[in-house]
This record gives sequence, C-alpha cells and structure tokens, in this order.
Amino acid sequence: MATEDDVRRLERGVVDVIPDGELAARLASVRREGRPLRVKLGADPSAPDLHLGHTVVLAKLREFQDLGHTVIFLIGDFTARIGDPSGRSETRRPLTATEIQENAATYGEQVFRILDRAQTEVRFNSEWMDRMRADDVVRLCGQYTVARILERDDFAKRFRDERPIGVHEFLYPLVQGYDSVALRADVEVGGTDQRFNLLVGREIQRAYGVPPQVVMTLPLLEGTDGVQKMSKSLGNAIGITETPDEMFGKIMSISDDLMLRWYDVLAPEDAGATRTAVAGGTLHPREAKARLAASQVARFHSGTDAKVARERFDERFQRGGLPEEMIGEWEAATPVGTEVSLPALLSGAGLTKSNGEARRLIAQGGVRLDGLVASSERLAGGALEWGPDGRATLLVQVGKRRACRILLRREG
Repeated sequence: MATEDDVRRLERGVVDVIPDGELAARLASVRREGRPLRVKLGADPSAPDLHLGHTVVLAKLREFQDLGHTVIFLIGDFTARIGDPSGRSETRRPLTATEIQENAATYGEQVFRILDRAQTEVRFNSEWMDRMRADDVVRLCGQYTVARILERDDFAKRFRDERPIGVHEFLYPLVQGYDSVALRADVEVGGTDQRFNLLVGREIQRAYGVPPQVVMTLPLLEGTDGVQKMSKSLGNAIGITETPDEMFGKIMSISDDLMLRWYDVLAPEDAGATRTAVAGGTLHPREAKARLAASQVARFHSGTDAKVARERFDERFQRGGLPEEMIGEWEAATPVGTEVSLPALLSGAGLTKSNGEARRLIAQGGVRLDGLVASSERLAGGALEWGPDGRATLLVQVGKRRACRILLRREG
C-alpha cells in the first residue's frame, strides 16, 4: 500500500508534479485495481552511451521500482528518425537506421546498471508507429493545433527569428504523446526540457480515451562546462561506461560551484550537509569533490574501483601540484597526423591571455601536462593516448593556480 512517505519519496527532487496531488490519487487508484503503476521514460538513441545526465531520471524510476511499480523504458527508434526539437535552435539531423540500431542496443543494456531488469519493460515506438497508416497519422495530427505547438519556447523563438522549422518537427510531441496512449502510461518522467512534450501526452491520451498520465519533471544536469545541459554532442558529458579513472578525473575537473549543483542532483541526500560544511570551512571543496567523484565511480563500477581511482588521481596530479581551482574543460579539434601547438591550446582554453604569454611560461617551466613539466611548444600527436573514439585528454596546469582538462579530438 502507498503511504504518505512513499509519495514524499517519489516527489523528492522533482521539479514538477502535474497535476498537483495527482500522484497520490493515482497510487490509490492502482492499489484499488490491484496492479502496479506503469511509469514511462522515453529516450531517443541519439548517442551510443548513456551519461550522468540520463541517470537523474533513471534513479527516480528505480525508486518507483523499489516500491513495486513497473517501469517502461521506451527507446524512440521511430522518433529518432524525426529528431527531438526540444531546446534546439535549428532542425536536428535525423539518425540513420544503422545509427539507431547500434545506439538502441547499447541503451538497452546500460539502463540495467540502474534499473531492475525484472521490473522493466523495454519497448520501441516503431512497434506501433510503423503500423500506422496515413489516415491514422492525419487523425493524430488533428488532436492538436499549430497555435498550441508554437507556444513551445524553442518553436516560438525560431519562428520569431525566421529560422526554419520543418513540418515533421511538429510531429515529434504528437508521436511522443501517442506513445503514452499505446503504453497506457500512468506516469511519464522526464527532464524539465521535456515538460511541453509530456503535457501534450496528457492531451493525446484524453483524445484517445486513455486516462491522462501524471507528469513528473526532474532537473537537468549541467555538463562539465557548467553552462549547457550535459550532452554527448556538446562534448561536456561523462558517460556511465567510462573508466573509473576517466570518470573520477572529469568530476575533479569541474568548478567548485558546479560541484555543489551536481550534489543537488546526483547526491541530494548529501547535498545539504556538504554545502554547510564547505561554507563553514570544515570541508575543503577539493575533498567534497573527491567524495562526489568516488560516489559516482562506485555507483557504476565498484567501491574498490573508486578507491583505486582516487589513489591514482592523487598520485598523478595532486602530488604534481594540482591547484585547488579548476576552470573546467575545453575541447579542440586537431587534424590526424599533425603536431599540436601547445601555446594555441593554452590561450584557446583561457589558461593564458595570448600565445606569447603561453610561450614564455613554457620556456620558464611553468606549464605541466598530466603532472609533467612541458618541455616543448609542440605536442606530437603520436605521444598522446588516443582512445577508440578518436579523443585524447590532457590535464594542463599553468603556474600554481590555473588548470584545465583539455579534450583533443582527431579529425580527418
């Protein structure tokens, strides 16, 4: 039986529950019917790996499962062909069938690092959308108006700025809403950027005679740049399959302010005490950051991996003079087979004001790469450890106070 404690737990950390009070009512309703809630999360396979931003909503789904409810993890293999326009200033490139298939297979496995497989239905919206006839699509389009669609912030802004909006993009929230009809979702969970789409789902369900779902939105996790939401395509994400060392090091590279915001979203149970301790001077921000990094490594690997990752980080960087303040991450592209200009990297990342200043600091031995003093202005591409994704990571320190994690991407 659902209790007030259950409702409080499920609503903890949630930005919106729409309509207000409806979650408790729906819990009481399914209890009378003798069945679990059907809680839906849709995810388009737009990138091959899940990242920490995805885990915010996945963790909420796991809380539903812990209370005995069923989670529907919907892989939007059909909607990926449209491309989610949420938050976009331009039309998103639809994925190819091969990209969708490969990414969907990865998603289907990675979610079970958080979700209980026995209480999860993995579905694909091509199951019903591929069977739709033209008149079915026309009927679906008839359930919503262009005026209502243009109320959406991103569409409204693009329309005002005379940026192109593809007619197919208007279909996206309608198809997402129809997914809730096909799945008879009681609750749909998503990030705050999905609020409009989730509310459209309620309208579409009503139009098809299905009880409208409860909408729950959760905060978006900012990426490592501290500016935009975490996204693989923006290069500011931390994948849940990254190695313990990569995950630990990337979290240690974020700013202190961003670290506290991440506590609010990734470790809300520790957020209040951490903020108080940091503000009161009883906990150093670097130690707070290390605890957050260790908790995330342990979450997706193991406690032992977290311990080893911290020891390696301390050995490699802190004993080499890593400063207390990091300025985040910066990404740069470099043609395959060419040397990398270190002064250009330093000035581009904001570590120096100019290439000339960077050259002077290098000559003075004031620049460290992964804890070692840089001895040359040129960085041979072959000397870098390139990953299978064509990327290499450098922790660059200038003097005693400034450091940045630089991500190099091979092109060509």
